Parts: sequence; structure tokens; C-alpha cells
Amino acid sequence: MIKREAGKILKTLANEFKVVCITGPRQSGKTTLAKNIFKKKPYVNLEEPDQWTFAREDPRNFLAQFPDGAVIDEIQRAPDLFSYIQGIVDTSKKKGRFIITGSQHFGLVEKISQSLAGRIGILHLLPFTFNELETAKQAPRTLNEILYTGSYPPIYDQQISTERWYNSYITTYIERDVRQLIRINDLGAFQKFIGICAGHIGQMINTSKIGSQCGLNHSTVQAWLNLLEASYIIFTLKPHHRNFKKRLVKTPKLYFYDTGLAVRLLGIEKASQLTMHPFRGALFENWVISELLKHRFNLCKSNNLFFWRNNTGEEVDIIIEQTQNLVPVEIKSGGTIASDWLKPILKWCDLAGEAASKPYIIYGGEQYQRRDKINIIPWNSMSKIYNVIDKAYL
Repeated sequence: MIKREAGKILKTLANEFKVVCITGPRQSGKTTLAKNIFKKKPYVNLEEPDQWTFAREDPRNFLAQFPDGAVIDEIQRAPDLFSYIQGIVDTSKKKGRFIITGSQHFGLVEKISQSLAGRIGILHLLPFTFNELETAKQAPRTLNEILYTGSYPPIYDQQISTERWYNSYITTYIERDVRQLIRINDLGAFQKFIGICAGHIGQMINTSKIGSQCGLNHSTVQAWLNLLEASYIIFTLKPHHRNFKKRLVKTPKLYFYDTGLAVRLLGIEKASQLTMHPFRGALFENWVISELLKHRFNLCKSNNLFFWRNNTGEEVDIIIEQTQNLVPVEIKSGGTIASDWLKPILKWCDLAGEAASKPYIIYGGEQYQRRDKINIIPWNSMSKIYNVIDKAYL
């Protein structure tokens, strides 16, 4: 088993809260982590038909099986359990009694806010970080390979063919389970929509444009985007609000939590195809941002990442918001450092003045450099920027 960085904070949450929820995409390792950290707790999976039926039809007696608590997997399948768990934990001061997992964020949030607010600690667990894979000596060796392979645990733990695993994941989870959540009947339209979303990685969300490409109206596109986001398929990066006397865009950008999934949706069949592929830059940008986001979530911290763009097209890929400062980060997929990479980030630093902190460029090469006070970090040394992202404002 590849050791998860989130294991330490999960133990802390169990010592602070009566209930702990691990949420994230399907197959991100939630069950494995919970069972490994809480070995002595009984485990029950609500995707098993008999357990699901028992939990839904008789929640009180279902929970009575576990007087000292349990690990309950995919709890959103039996939503009435939340109220009964509330009643149980309110009669005791015991911490870490129930560990629950779920892969449908919107259902969990609603039930947690109704029944378990103030009683529950929440950990968002995404697929492996590059650092986790490196520590386990299983990290892909090249940038193209990491973009192509992605980070879902079964690919590494079970040594499953990347292409076959993602094809199965798309068919059995995204095209079946996810679309059934809001009863999308037109599978063809949904398949096309997801593929078009992959083609919009790193772009500001334009629901009209997406809708015109797949024959959907604005409200349907927005509903389906919300569905993908709630199911941990995509996420959005918000624009930073500080304008420095510039008019700013207000539309978020679209990204996927995992580049391997996006690569399959784009129809890329080999890692070598990424070398000259037009989406290589967008996929690398997606990978860097998702890696930084994973690190934040593994510490049970909120997202402190933004992008900055004004109405004339001047842009910085990431703004890391700290307590006192803003850290600009540019992302470049090229393997050779070019002098024109420095201009946008230096211009932003001039605009930001005292608010600007030390700037960074993360690129597709393998050499450290420092130019014009900019730290240039190779893609496979992402952990060097973690101490910067940890100093969060939020």
C-alpha cells in the first residue's frame, strides 16, 4: 500500500471530532485509508445490497450493531443514517466514533449541514500526489507519462493497464452512476459534453460556447457542470479579486482533478502523443494546479489558489493567497527556459507592489534556476513550493 499524506491529519480529526467524513472521487483511496488508519473499527459498505437495505429500512438497529462506532462506506446511499448518528454522538463525548466516506459531495454537504454541523471533521481525499508516488518509488519518470497515467490508486496498486482502467471508469462511473444522479437520459449528449469539457481545460467557463458545441442550452450546461464538480470530476479556479487599478475578469476556469482522465476523454492513446499535442500546455497547467490543491486538502486546509487576469488579457496562472502577501506562479510546459516567460509575472509584481511576494515559475524541464528574483522550479520538484502554499490566508 502506498502511504497517504492525509493519514496524519485523519488521525488528528478523529481526536477532535465525534464523526469524521472522508470524501472525494470514486477510487481515490478513501476506503483503503479509513480501514488502514482505523483497523480496530468494524467496517461496513453500503454498496452491498444487504447492508444498504438494512441501513435504509431500519437505521436504528443497523447502527446498534456498532456500539463503539464503525467505518461506514458510501454513506450517502442511506441518508437517514445521518440523523440517527447525530442522536448517538450527542449522548457521548467520545471522539472519532464514526468514520464515514462518500463520493457525492453535494449529498453529503446537505446532510452534514442538516444533522452533523459542529460534530464532524471533513477530509477531501483526491488521487495520489506525485510526492506520494515518488516516496513509494512508483512515480512515472517523465512529464508525459505522469500526465498520461494520472494518479488514481488502482493503476498503481493493482498494476492495471492505464487505458483499460480509465475506459472502465468512464463507462461504469461517469456515464452510468454520475448521470443517474440527476437522471440524464441522453447518454450520447452526456458523453459529448464530458469530452468537450476536457477540451476546455484551463479556459474560462463559457456555458454558451460549450452548449453550442454539444447542442445544449445554458441551464443544462450549468447543471451538468455542477454535477461533474459535485462528483469530483472537475473543479473550478476562481479569479483573484484584487484589481490593482485594473478591470478584472470574474469568470472561473475549468480543470479536471486528474489529467489521466482528461487525457482519455481527449482521445490520446499514448504518452508519446503528448510531446507535440496542442493540449500539452493546458494539461500540464492542470496537473500543477491539481497537485497544489491535493497538498492543501491532504492537510485539511481550504483552497487558497486563484488566477489573475484583466480585461486586456494580462494573466498570471496562479495567485497563492497568504496572510499578508500574494505569491504569483506561472506554469510553462516547455523544457527550455525562455526569457519571455519572465515578463508577465514581473509586470504583475510591479502592479501588486508590496502585496507581491517571491514569484515562481514551474516548468517542464529539470533544472533549477533563479532569474530576476524569480525561482524557476522543475516539474518533478513540486514539493519545493509546498512551504509557500501552506501559509494560507483562508
